[in-house]
Formats: sequence, structure tokens, C-alpha cells
Amino acid sequence: MSGLIVDRVMPGSIAEELEIEPGDRLISVNGHPLRDVIDYNYHSADDLLDLELEKADGEFWELEVEREEGEPLGLSFEAPLPARCGNNCVFCFVHQLPKGLRGPLYVKDEDYRLSFLYGNYVTLANIGRVELDRIKEQRLSPLYISVHATDPKLREDLLGKSGILPILDVMKELAEARITMHTQVVLCPGWNDGEAFARTVEDLASMHPAVASLAVVPVGLTEHRKHLPPLTPLTREFAASFIGEWSSKARFLEERLGEPFLFLADEFYIKGEIPFPPLESYGDLPQLENGVGMIPLFLSEAEQVLEEAEPVPGARVTVVTGESPYNYLSGFLAQLSEATGASVVAVAVKNRLFGPSVTVTGLVCGRDIISALQGVELGDLVLVPDVMLKEGEGVFLDDLTVDDLERELGKPVQVVESTPYGIYDALADMRE
Repeated sequence: MSGLIVDRVMPGSIAEELEIEPGDRLISVNGHPLRDVIDYNYHSADDLLDLELEKADGEFWELEVEREEGEPLGLSFEAPLPARCGNNCVFCFVHQLPKGLRGPLYVKDEDYRLSFLYGNYVTLANIGRVELDRIKEQRLSPLYISVHATDPKLREDLLGKSGILPILDVMKELAEARITMHTQVVLCPGWNDGEAFARTVEDLASMHPAVASLAVVPVGLTEHRKHLPPLTPLTREFAASFIGEWSSKARFLEERLGEPFLFLADEFYIKGEIPFPPLESYGDLPQLENGVGMIPLFLSEAEQVLEEAEPVPGARVTVVTGESPYNYLSGFLAQLSEATGASVVAVAVKNRLFGPSVTVTGLVCGRDIISALQGVELGDLVLVPDVMLKEGEGVFLDDLTVDDLERELGKPVQVVESTPYGIYDALADMRE
């Protein structure tokens, strides 16, 4: 059934004046049936609107709207249910999950709409002509595309799916329609590195500026990877060698294209024990949510916080983190302690849920936090980075809540932004 169920009506809005209510179904706008919120946003851009609405009691309404330019209707809808992924990627993280996690974590999604709406990465291996035409017609830009390899056969091997549209053909068609694309490669040593990676970089760089950026992230492997194609984890030697080769090539590409284009994930520098490049080399941080430039940005903001920090004498705070950023975080907290007169210490949480090779903060679960803090002098407050919890729900990967942590630890627990300012603001609040 077409149409969108109204989730919320903004107080004082046009929609409220029209007596539209949560639970009503908006069927069409200006005669266009609505499949999802993207259709709604696209077709409701005019100032004169004809709305077809089904009330919760089944009554049908037809409404005419005349509004000032840019004035919102005041309606919001639930996000579309994601389309399921039809790939069988050799490196798929979902296939490596242990049992007992939240149900939605086992669902593989592959939806170009969520790429446009939220920046989710998609392979575009599960779309056809209808979807491509819609992307072009409605200018769904930017899109975030998991390329992995531009060689068609290698890409099919990586995605575990045959007969897919060649990605370069798809992207060239999108480029002609003025769709901006950010791309990524999940690097699997022995699969898509070496000459294959060099080809991928050149193919994508040749499509700049339509292809605005390319991030390279190392494959993530858990100890629950069983009965799956063998993959090699990222080693210190590989990471250092890769940086040595590709950091200079990234600078060459920047000179050639006029802006930063190729970005190496923070994990390469952490694993390779190589100093990070300056923050300005990351441009406007187009791949930040992909784990690219997070540590340089953190260190830059840390300097600002230390300049602004005021005394909070006597406060004692524990900050939990994953193992990857521990050295950078603990260094900042030592300086923050000195600047404020407080005691602020970091505790690195060993990932028992996924295994020791998974070290990022965002994949730490509640039970592992409890285990890591047993017997530790926690002080007055425990700070948990917000990336450890599901947004809007306050639940860890293993379904534990902040309340569960407080009960087990016997200390107040506060969720903070995963930034120097998030930590400092929580500390400063202790003065009051």
C-alpha cells in the first residue's frame, strides 16, 4: 500500500492547522503516490500542494495547501524499512557476529535511500534500471558507495554475487546526472590490494569531482569467523608498508585533483604505529564517519580544550574506551588532569565479545566494560562514549543499558560525546 504514516506533527505548523494527526496516512502529493519520505520531500517542494490523506478512522481527505516559499508543512515520518542485502561479501561483518546480540544487528541492509538520507555505504549491486532512473530524476546526492574493486570479476568475487552491473558503468551514469559520490574500499590483503587497488584508485580518481573522495579501511575480522573464506588480518608490517606507499601517492593525487581525495583510515596509522598527518590534509573531513580523521580531529580539539580548561579540583573521573584510541585519549586526559586539578583516567576495554583483533570504541559492549572495570578505583563518575550505544535508545550491543552498568559498578555512569569537549563538559559540570 502506498503512502506514509504520519509519525509526528510539528506544533503550530500548517499540518496542525489542517488537523493532520499522527497515525494518518499521506497517500499522495500533487497526484504523485508516495513510496517513502524521499518521494515526499521531492514532490512537496512546491508552494501549492494538493494532498490526499487517509485518516486513522479510514476517512479520506483531500487538502489544498498554499504556503510561503520554504515554509515547512510540519510533518515527519518514520525512516523507510531498509532493503535487504543480496550480497554475500567475503568480509561481511554480520557473518562474523556471535550469538546473543540485538536482533537488528543480524539484518544486512543494502538501500540506496539510506545512503542518501543517512550516509550509509551501499554497493549498488542490488539495484536495476528503475532505481537508477529514480536516483537521477530525484537527484539523490550525495551517495556513499562501497566499491572495493573496479575490476568486474574481482568485485563479484568480493561481493559474492555474479551478474551485477559493472560499478564503473553505474557510476559514470550517475556522474553524468551530476550525482556526487563518496566511495570506500574495504582492503583485504591478498584480494584487492596491490595492482588491483592501484587500478581502483586510478579509475575512481579519473571520475573526480563527481567522485569526491575515496576512503580505504582495513578489513575487520572477529574470532567468530567460521566456515568463511580465509582473510588476512591487518598487521603492523602491512599497515606501515601501505602507509609508506600510499600516503605519498595521496599527496600526489591531491596536487593533481586540487583537493584531498584518497584517505587512509585511522586504523592504518594506529596499527602501523605511524604518526598521523596534519588535520588539514583531511580537507573538510568527508570520510569522518568512516573512521578517517577521527584521531587527528580529536587531537586538534584536545588542544583547544586544554587552552580553555578551568580548575575542577578534587574531581575523580574514569573514561572507558576501546584499545585503538587508548594512547591518544590517555595522553589528553593526563594533560587535562594537570590543567584542572582533577583526576581523569582512561581504561581500555578489551573486546571479549568479538575477540582481541577488534579494538575500536564503537564495538565495545556493556559486559566487557563491566569486566574491564572490576577492581578499578573508579572515582566519582564513569564516562561512556556515545558511540558505544545505539543512538536514541541507550542500549549497548549486548542489550545492557546504562542503568545496568550503574547497578553493576555501583557508580554513576554518564554518556558523553566522543570528543574532548564531551569529556571536559562532563568534568566541568562537577563544579556545580
